[in-house]
Amino acid sequence: MSAHVHDLVGVGIGPFNLGLACLAEPTGLDAVFLDRADGFRWHHGMMIEGATIQVPFLADLVTMADPTSPYSFLAWLKHTGRLYPFYIRESFYALRTEYDAYCRWAAAQLPNLRWNQEVVAIEHDPTADTYVVRAMRTDTGETSELHARHVVLGVGTNPVIPRELRGLEGPAIHSSEYLEHRDRLRRSGSITVVGSGQSAAEIYRDLLEGATGDGYRLDWITRSPRFFPMEYTKLTLEMTSPEYTDHFHGLALAQRQALGREQRSLYKGISAELIDDIYDTLYRLSADGPVPTTLLTDTEVTAAEWDTDRFRLRLRHGQLGHEQTRETASLVLATGYAAETPPFLAPVADRLDFDALGRLDVARDYSIDGGRGRVFVQNGEEHTHGLTAPDLGFGAWRNSSILASVLGHEVYPIERRIAFQDFGLPAGSLVPAGSGAPEAMA
Repeated sequence: MSAHVHDLVGVGIGPFNLGLACLAEPTGLDAVFLDRADGFRWHHGMMIEGATIQVPFLADLVTMADPTSPYSFLAWLKHTGRLYPFYIRESFYALRTEYDAYCRWAAAQLPNLRWNQEVVAIEHDPTADTYVVRAMRTDTGETSELHARHVVLGVGTNPVIPRELRGLEGPAIHSSEYLEHRDRLRRSGSITVVGSGQSAAEIYRDLLEGATGDGYRLDWITRSPRFFPMEYTKLTLEMTSPEYTDHFHGLALAQRQALGREQRSLYKGISAELIDDIYDTLYRLSADGPVPTTLLTDTEVTAAEWDTDRFRLRLRHGQLGHEQTRETASLVLATGYAAETPPFLAPVADRLDFDALGRLDVARDYSIDGGRGRVFVQNGEEHTHGLTAPDLGFGAWRNSSILASVLGHEVYPIERRIAFQDFGLPAGSLVPAGSGAPEAMA
């Protein structure tokens, strides 16, 4: 008997593949989703009290594709009796704990999510022209295989530790583990936060109240020239659009690399409200005397070592070139996340596209298999698609596109143009290179 072939197997169940599962459910698509965790979790190490998501609640799993979906954030609010309180609150930004609870509620309604399933290999069966997804249960070690016509990779990103800070002995943690270590950090006597983005700022703010009296010393080090606010003006937000994604994807690799560095503050900066709150807190605490804290910008940690009961950090100031050594008992690395090519793709690597830097070369339709349209990527395409890759608000659009490719037609209307501005020269105004100037345009 031939094996059952699913229309689609999703690997990883983060917000993006969970959104795909929600949008696929009413279509009748035979889809199964696997994850090595025992249930849905979203940044549990950063569930700091009062923290909100940085995009409006409409950037949920489904609304931007299907506002009538029963899996929307508003549907969850209604189900939990919180719709009117949310309305009266008058804020577009949901609490981070709310968003996590909403996603877990949506996941609990879907019968095709399989937890404790770690994918160990994906192979191609040339006879049936299908993909074989091999998995192992993380709780029992039992192995299984699923056959699929399409595969969607949604394994997310992994914590990044700078080379200079890898393999350290002593209490150094990544921000993804912050909450579980917070009490120990507070007892350590001195804490240094390294990083420049929202996570670093949230951790610094969360620890700041305790850094007075008999508390601890708290320092914040960033190699950024300043504490960049996230740019959130409306014309800039238009860059999270199909048009800008088209524009970015069409650029040469070197141009995309340069833009990726230049545009970090557009989505990896700090919310202006949080920056102001940190300043106001420092001002308030300083009324009773100096606050035991130092904020260092344009400063890079070039080396670190653990010496019995404290870290010794070697710092270098970017503009001045000056170096100094600082000591701290605890270290929090809010140094971000990055996508990696999963090792389970090795058996089908010859069927996939890679760029000159060895990364998956993701096509405009999010496929990575030489135009076949059978293997897709979610949130692993920042280097090819730009700032829309990690954006929760664009996830539903990407899922609409992937579903259209899988099903052969649009189930959810896909917007081609939403921006008022043009990101290249408008059609009809282009002048051939070397053709001269105004005369050629007359």
